[in-house]
Amino acid sequence: MQETIKELHCIVRQYKEKISAIPDAEFSAKPLPNKWSRKEVLGHLTDSAQNNLRRFICGQYDTQPSKIVYEQDFWVNANDYQVKKSGDVIELWYLVNDQICSVLRTMPPENYSRKSETDQLHTLQWLAEDYVRHLKHHLNQIIPGSFDIIYK
Repeated sequence: MQETIKELHCIVRQYKEKISAIPDAEFSAKPLPNKWSRKEVLGHLTDSAQNNLRRFICGQYDTQPSKIVYEQDFWVNANDYQVKKSGDVIELWYLVNDQICSVLRTMPPENYSRKSETDQLHTLQWLAEDYVRHLKHHLNQIIPGSFDIIYK
């Protein structure tokens, strides 16, 4: 888990700067009317972070594995990232991920194997590792070629 935390912390710190350097018009441009802009992709990553933050916390104390389902299109639309200031979207993404690092860092190792449910039952450690893979996948959409990863 410590390597996952370290990797997440480094990625978030580095990519906050890299994403902030993208011109606003480029960051907000939608490739097609029904496709997310880069800003909305980052908003999706923020929503994913919020849902995973809840999994990482509730999964440590729930007596039954918590089932936290994330409807990504609904969340992105409800949060209306496209109209938000780019800097605010970037800062929110950064802060929620920084909080995930804090929660994972303070998580007792005996809780790594506790479970939470998405569409399947997974350990908190697996969810943390998968979260970083998911993050890299979508950061490749914002800044192509950032990571050599195939995510399913």
